[in-house]
Amino acid sequence: MTETAKGYHVLTWGCQMNEEDSEQMGLYLEQLGLAPVATAAEADVILLNTCSVRRKPEEKVFSKLGELRELKEERAGIVVGVCGCMAQIEHEEILRRAPFVDFVVGTGQISALPDLVRAAWARTDGQAPAAVRRKGAGRALDLPERKGAVVSDIPHRAPGRRPSIKAHVPIMYGCDKFCTFCVVPLTRGRERSRPTADVMAEVRELAALGVREITLLGQTVNSYGKNLPEGRVPFAQLLGMIDGVEGIERVRFTSPYPRDFTDELVEAIAALPHVCEHVHLPLQVADDALLRHMHRGYTLAEFDVIVQKLRAAVPGGAITTDLMLGYPGETDEQFRNTMEYVAATRFDAAFMFAYSPRPGTKAADMPDQVPQDVKVARLNALIDLQNRISAEKCRACVGDVVEVLVEGPSSRNAAMLSGHTRTLRMVHFPGATEATPPGSLVRVRVEEGGLTGFLGTPV
Repeated sequence: MTETAKGYHVLTWGCQMNEEDSEQMGLYLEQLGLAPVATAAEADVILLNTCSVRRKPEEKVFSKLGELRELKEERAGIVVGVCGCMAQIEHEEILRRAPFVDFVVGTGQISALPDLVRAAWARTDGQAPAAVRRKGAGRALDLPERKGAVVSDIPHRAPGRRPSIKAHVPIMYGCDKFCTFCVVPLTRGRERSRPTADVMAEVRELAALGVREITLLGQTVNSYGKNLPEGRVPFAQLLGMIDGVEGIERVRFTSPYPRDFTDELVEAIAALPHVCEHVHLPLQVADDALLRHMHRGYTLAEFDVIVQKLRAAVPGGAITTDLMLGYPGETDEQFRNTMEYVAATRFDAAFMFAYSPRPGTKAADMPDQVPQDVKVARLNALIDLQNRISAEKCRACVGDVVEVLVEGPSSRNAAMLSGHTRTLRMVHFPGATEATPPGSLVRVRVEEGGLTGFLGTPV
């Protein structure tokens, strides 16, 4: 096989950072002359971009590898690579269970993809799958260190973007918090920021391409800039710089860490016209003893102060969160503490999940692991509670007029359009793309509130 292979396909599991990584992977493959195709069956190069935050995505990866084994046996020239967080910490298991994989790439070595693909092409050219398996797989797995806290070895992405009105912009990678349950420092390394000039250049390029909304990405996004060699650039200051870029109508960010959520950031969200009135603030659990055990670095009272400051400074804004039940040693009383705080605080929405032991983390080896059936029961009770709150808050918006960034035709009805509000609620409303193309800002009166969004009528 040569560098004229027809196409590539990237399968992605996990967070928005993984989605951004997949876009970078695609751009590296396009440097080899490859083009994206819709399915793995059509592709000459197939990448699995994996997640290790919980066990279920890992199980899905091994299931997909089982399918790809058959495809690779049918077409010996196909190149299969496993990338991302799971690849970083489970590479030996991946190669043991799927020896046909051509290479394994960690989170900090995406730039190695072109060389690894070329090497795989050289190995597979004209050879049967069994011969390829005997030669083994290439690897690129070293975890990145801080080393000046700068990330600059990523592809020049803006011109390679697919036409879109929304885009992700990574501003930092890694995490220094080392929570006992979290595998991110093991899979993505320590905190490293991108140079401010690089971030601003990308935002301006995206705006010139017609992007109207950007989301700034980082594992602890509000830790941005602490160790930049040209001088510290606080996250609130970066928001102010991006807010002034002509053409960008909305700025979002995810996910901030509560311990680093400053008053200056609250003021920036309130004052900057293009920064959306939505904050995703991960709590995890509403019990001080568990928060301390998790090494979260804040108390429930300190978290609540941030919530109250945001609600005072940004009336009508939305606050969403992460909630995890079943952490080792969690008692019935501690579970009730979380339920009571959620009921009292009334988050707009929450990402809720049961604790899943991650190899290499401190919590995985702790005693008093909560039985799975108890975790599931607690999780179901929390989901029921939060869903009731979310639906009530949406219904309370009936009659309000909201700004919607049109994203395209509605999935519900071909005669309708859809898009998100500034508070990240989906809205469906009558309209056609000929009159109201994607990227338009439309005012819509809410006629009906659902669990996560609205039906409305343009005003």
